[in-house]
Amino acid sequence: MRASYTSGLLVALLEAGLHLDWVGGISAGASNTANYVSRDAWRARHSFTDFAADPRFGDWRTLVRGQGLFNAHYIYEETGLPGAALPFDWATFVADPATVRIGAFNATRGEQVWWGRQDFGSMADLMVRVRASSTMPVVMPPVTIDGEVYVDGALGPAGGIPLDAARADGYGRFLAVLTRPRGYVKTPSRTDWYVRRHFRRLPAVAEALRQRPARYNATRAELWELEREGSAYLFVPEVMPVGNGERDVARLRASHEAGLAQARRELPAIREFLGV
Repeated sequence: MRASYTSGLLVALLEAGLHLDWVGGISAGASNTANYVSRDAWRARHSFTDFAADPRFGDWRTLVRGQGLFNAHYIYEETGLPGAALPFDWATFVADPATVRIGAFNATRGEQVWWGRQDFGSMADLMVRVRASSTMPVVMPPVTIDGEVYVDGALGPAGGIPLDAARADGYGRFLAVLTRPRGYVKTPSRTDWYVRRHFRRLPAVAEALRQRPARYNATRAELWELEREGSAYLFVPEVMPVGNGERDVARLRASHEAGLAQARRELPAIREFLGV
């Protein structure tokens, strides 16, 4: 739900008619990627604000039923259908020329996976992968695609920031969107014992969760260096007013508006960086 803030940047870019030729995301960033490439400012905003009030959004009851604290199948695979809560503009997504990358973590092999347009033969193919990318361990059930089990892409080597995917596609300048303020440092978890027990049949997930703070902090440090060199523009929240599990719509709307206001202020600098 911290993407309530960063979705403000999507809206600002779409308002300005700025459509980048490479777009990649992990976890909530995967939803932001899909919404941005489909050029849907309304969906970008509502996915992380008003939608939280949907009675099927998920809670402890859906968690107990095995559907997840966030009702993942409903959120990702049902709401984008025509006439549903968040109808997705599949035709515009397909027509947009941008290279798209969605990252997830193969829970069996312990490997980062990057999906692209060749994997998105239909909206269902896209949305199940957005769901897999967003599947937070423990609180959401793993996703099986073509016989392989996946969880949140944030468990990969870059710690949840798709810098490695952009580089692999040949890019050397980056507009990176972060969900934590500049001073944030991720600390090691105190629940390793529980994670190891919970994922005893998927030990690669437990190990990746253990390593995630160091990986995430290292990628952020690399981004600061790229910023100093002039190779990266970092959209970093001035504040982060909500937590990842926030459900209060008023707080989420305020978070989005704060992100949108920051993005509009920074838009001239972003344009200068992009050369447009």
